[in-house]
Amino acid sequence: MRDHGGDLDRAMREHGAGDWLDLSTGINPVPYPVPDLAPRAFTALPTRADMAALTDAARAAYGATKGTACTPLAGAQAAIQLVPRLTTPGTARVVTPTYNEHAAALRTQGWQVEEVGSLDALKGAALAVVVNPNNPDGRAWTPEALVDLATTTGLLVVDESFADPHPDLSLIPHLATLPGNTLVLRSFGKFYGLAGLRLGFALGAPDLIDGIAALAGPWNISGPAIATGTAALQDTDWHANTCARLLTDAARLDTLAATRGWQFVGGTPLFRTYDTGNAQAAQERLAHHHVWSRVFPYSESWLRLGLPGTEAQWLQLESALRG
Repeated sequence: MRDHGGDLDRAMREHGAGDWLDLSTGINPVPYPVPDLAPRAFTALPTRADMAALTDAARAAYGATKGTACTPLAGAQAAIQLVPRLTTPGTARVVTPTYNEHAAALRTQGWQVEEVGSLDALKGAALAVVVNPNNPDGRAWTPEALVDLATTTGLLVVDESFADPHPDLSLIPHLATLPGNTLVLRSFGKFYGLAGLRLGFALGAPDLIDGIAALAGPWNISGPAIATGTAALQDTDWHANTCARLLTDAARLDTLAATRGWQFVGGTPLFRTYDTGNAQAAQERLAHHHVWSRVFPYSESWLRLGLPGTEAQWLQLESALRG
């Protein structure tokens, strides 16, 4: 099932319109302040210099070293849609449970997908996918473990969409030392809170990145996304301050959930997943207070919450949890 968070339309359809607090995604609720953009960002096709500035900013922000190529895309989702077309379909393995678009996109392009529970089970696959840190349970693997895995698979895809607060987990600084079979995906919109901008990146060996860029085609990133992304990725102070705030807020959310008796399953500083005993009942209870959450078709008890952004939103969530 290709179900997703952010489905606030369903919440309003089932529970009525109103002042909803949407915690069904892992998007930073305090976004990067969009800079004033020059008119040409909207009126002119992006130039090679514009794209190079964005790519250089991404490589620096993500710790890429010499020999690692990078291409911007319209969100990590765009990369997920293109990955199945990089090589001849065969057997793919995906560590699950995880973001369901990976397996769905592969199957759409004729891949036989096996859902597995560990890194070891990925060995020998023609294409292997691991989300690090994982969504929704927060499992994480060291770069060293992924380096070892890369020598045992065909194409290895590591989705680091939630890795911005965890630079120690990133495989990107190690890519130049790996065989050219490893592709790392990064999401811009989640950590920077600008999901509507539709921006992400793929990093890897030059031949691999040339292939995905060719599939994406020219001008696949808008001028406003290029300008905003370049500025945000260069703002190291904002990055550091945001990481600190997210860690504090995640701990606050865990404390609130514990008062309800929920057990912490795992997560990242952008989202937390809890064992509620009955996820559907917990979602319904929160929805009565116009707080929307995320449940999963493969678990009767897991419920995921993103972070509130304002104090008023925190109070709304606290009230919903007491109700």
